[in-house]
Amino acid sequence: MTTPTAVIVLAAGAGTRMKSSLPKVVHPVMGLSMIGHALRAGAGTDPDHLVAVVRHQRDLVADEILRNNPDVIIADQDDIPGTGRAVQCALDELLRRGHSLKGTILVTYGDVPMLDAATLNDLVASHDERGATVSVLTTIVEDPTGYGRIVRDGASGDVCRIVEQKDATEEERAICEINAGIYAFDGEFLRDALMHVGTNNKQGEVYLTDVLAQAYRADCVTNGVVLDDQWLAQGCNDRVQLAELAAEMNRRICREHMRAGVSIVDPASTWIECDVRIEADTTIHPHTVLRGQTTIASGCEIGPGTTLTNALVGPGCRVPSSWVSDTHLEGDTIVTPFTLIER
Repeated sequence: MTTPTAVIVLAAGAGTRMKSSLPKVVHPVMGLSMIGHALRAGAGTDPDHLVAVVRHQRDLVADEILRNNPDVIIADQDDIPGTGRAVQCALDELLRRGHSLKGTILVTYGDVPMLDAATLNDLVASHDERGATVSVLTTIVEDPTGYGRIVRDGASGDVCRIVEQKDATEEERAICEINAGIYAFDGEFLRDALMHVGTNNKQGEVYLTDVLAQAYRADCVTNGVVLDDQWLAQGCNDRVQLAELAAEMNRRICREHMRAGVSIVDPASTWIECDVRIEADTTIHPHTVLRGQTTIASGCEIGPGTTLTNALVGPGCRVPSSWVSDTHLEGDTIVTPFTLIER
């Protein structure tokens, strides 16, 4: 598998449905902001360059991006709307800095927190294997309302085009394969194609999907990669979806810890953020929250009703019904219930 020339993370969306003064992609999910999760996934492909495109509440978003990864290149989107325009601004920034666009360029989003590096690497591998000009992640859903539909060539199976809901015919709206919005492109083709993409659609936007249609018309390979796990490409537009994503992410985190030898008495009431580390043979009791860079050694009993934030807990500790923050508990410490311990 080739190393991507660049991973472009689009973080320019307004996110007004969050009803918040905080930019959408800065909202936290299980210990990281949404954009933090997206940057980790992108960095996990070991690209030559990692680029984030910003627009709304630019400074707040850019600060959060650089806090997570100071090596990210920040590109500013202008007032022309659309994902295609956002990518064009990222490519312009790379060229301005003297970087080549040869090779594979991945495009993903700042509000898809469960997307992981393994999925992006699988997309690149399929893109390479097929010698594709454009590859897109897709998924099958029961109700495709609101999503871009994947229209395939009946003979080759390649993706002919991606039709947005507002532009789709009744026949196209019945298609249940939808665009997950994650792409791999030949970089030079992407740059040339975007120069010819217009805004002739009901949204008046520069659609990134039009690049795929151009590639298909040019008899290039336009590869559709079906993603079985729909959660990995699930975006977030409001606080309901934010809570749903957090619950699913927490369920998976708890499952991983249990399979590694940690006893979690009630996973439904236990919340464990993504960077927490727990050694085997520790028991986590109900209504416990483990946050930040917390590390728990083996043989501990944590909870019920305990919150640990950036805590280092030695082996054999007992921490019931307590709040412990930024503290190192020596091995075999027994914390008195209803205790607050802070550095």
